[in-house]
Amino acid sequence: MAEKVCLIAGAGIGLGSGLARAFAKEGLTVALLRRPRNEAELAPLVEDIEAAGGRAQAFGVDVRDEEAVIALFQQIERDIGPIEVCIFNNGANVRFPIAETTTRVFRKVWEMATFAGFLVGREAARVMQPRSSGTILFTGATASIRGGDGFAAFASAKHGLRALAQSMARELAPKGIHVAHVVVDGAIDGAFARGYFPDIEEKVAKAEILSPDDMAQSYVALWKQPKSAWTQELDLRPWTETF
Repeated sequence: MAEKVCLIAGAGIGLGSGLARAFAKEGLTVALLRRPRNEAELAPLVEDIEAAGGRAQAFGVDVRDEEAVIALFQQIERDIGPIEVCIFNNGANVRFPIAETTTRVFRKVWEMATFAGFLVGREAARVMQPRSSGTILFTGATASIRGGDGFAAFASAKHGLRALAQSMARELAPKGIHVAHVVVDGAIDGAFARGYFPDIEEKVAKAEILSPDDMAQSYVALWKQPKSAWTQELDLRPWTETF
């Protein structure tokens, strides 16, 4: 019997790892995507999931490459099983003053956060529509709804991803496919946060920073929602975060 798959684009440290562990515990085979040069960094996560009794496979794919994305979806559907959940969790958070934002930076951020989301979302829709079922989840940010000082490239790209998710949700819901956008409003516990906040351990102890494992439970809940009560947008933030 074919295994149901949860595909995670942007499955590195932090939230990506939390998502991988959570969906593996739910019995799905997790297909973990990172850029080819970073694929080897997924090995410890695959080992941890398999040691806990789950199933995971790592793939080195540039999700900005249309042919590579199409081939990957075909490979997973053929060799592993139907993609039940597809999560687009790419980063691309950079800060540049507008006068110092080059066309290369602006275009690259858009490619990573918006164009890649389109490619992954489109291919997920293509394989899910014949089955009239599936869940597609997009990870957003504070920048998805508010453009901050120095974040012109990132905010515009994340606004675009949010609009993509809304359009897909309206088109695909009548076809049995749940599309949701998750606004992540706050810092996530991980390598970046631990290098940025000198008091990180205190913040973690007081739940003042987003926990990847706790966040992942909300993604699982979105997947499990009955059709009578689907959420299109969900926001996640620590209890101390202002909004």
